[in-house]
Amino acid sequence: MIDRERVLRTFLDYVRIDSETHHERTMTERLAADLRALGLEVCTDQAGKASGVDSDGANVYGFLEGDAGHDSILFSAHMDTVTPGRGIEPIIEDGYVRTRGDTVLGADDKSGVAAIMEALRCLVESGAPHRPVEVVFTIREEGGLFGSANLEYDRIRSKYGVVLDASNDVGKIVTSAPGQIRLYADIYGKRSHAGSDPEKGVSAIQAAAVAVSRMKLQRIDEETTANIGTFSCVGATNVVQDHVTFAAEARSRDPEKLEAQQAHMLRCLQEACEEYGARLEHRVQRSYHSYGFPDSHPLVRLLMERCRDIGVEPWTTYTGGGTDGNNFNLHGIETVVLACGMELEHTTNEQIRIQNLEDAARLVLSIMQV
Repeated sequence: MIDRERVLRTFLDYVRIDSETHHERTMTERLAADLRALGLEVCTDQAGKASGVDSDGANVYGFLEGDAGHDSILFSAHMDTVTPGRGIEPIIEDGYVRTRGDTVLGADDKSGVAAIMEALRCLVESGAPHRPVEVVFTIREEGGLFGSANLEYDRIRSKYGVVLDASNDVGKIVTSAPGQIRLYADIYGKRSHAGSDPEKGVSAIQAAAVAVSRMKLQRIDEETTANIGTFSCVGATNVVQDHVTFAAEARSRDPEKLEAQQAHMLRCLQEACEEYGARLEHRVQRSYHSYGFPDSHPLVRLLMERCRDIGVEPWTTYTGGGTDGNNFNLHGIETVVLACGMELEHTTNEQIRIQNLEDAARLVLSIMQV
């Protein structure tokens, strides 16, 4: 059985370890040591040194032998937190864990980490029959899923995966998530004096503004969104400005719609620059791919069954954001995401109900057992 006090202690211990994204080394070392103490095969990688990752930590891999008559399942959570995440001091009040309001709590995603670790401890202590279990704790999930993008996938044996990294009460199963494409652009015009010779200039601001005015943005349809994050040009009012920086994204659970939205936004930029005599330089980056599973999928059916086994009513839904599950699916590991109780994540009001922390561990343990 899950030890309620122990899983809480583990969670409190983990959130006190500084692991803001880019700075996960101490957490990497702690998790590798904790897995080894339980007898798992453990290794780490060099993902932190990969191009664009820039982390002092590493992804941590663990494997626990089990009943070969059952499929192994990969359980994963990320060890990094958003900022401000240094010097976290958790407090317990009214059945919740919170902070004093000057840092995040780090329940995103150390609640998932703690739930997986408690389930493993229970398996090892009890000797109960269980399927083969794989564990991956990732770095640099926040801001781009960089840790899971640079996993050594040839190490992973599982066909199915479960990522513990969703908000709300335990029982929520995220079976569908969008892909994301980012569009970065520089619009170049020609400087001139805005008072005496404005006609000799080409306003990069005007070209970019016309492009944006033609773009379909925000909620495009039930599967697709688009947003501009950066539109920047700072200068004097008496100069026709010659450079605008632009960054935007599109997301969709439908790959064709995603491609169409990205092409539409780029076309708006190209046409406006041509009309106003500006020059466009751009870069398109695919951040992650979409995935989706029906409720009839074997993994989804197993998870719903195990939720009911622990007295939790399951429900399936979709999300508008990405998780490591997007990258696992891209690499052929059929993966869905489970809620582990985090609330108000990415804010200094972040909190988690202790019952959800316990329920997450109980659910993971139930999935591991046979």
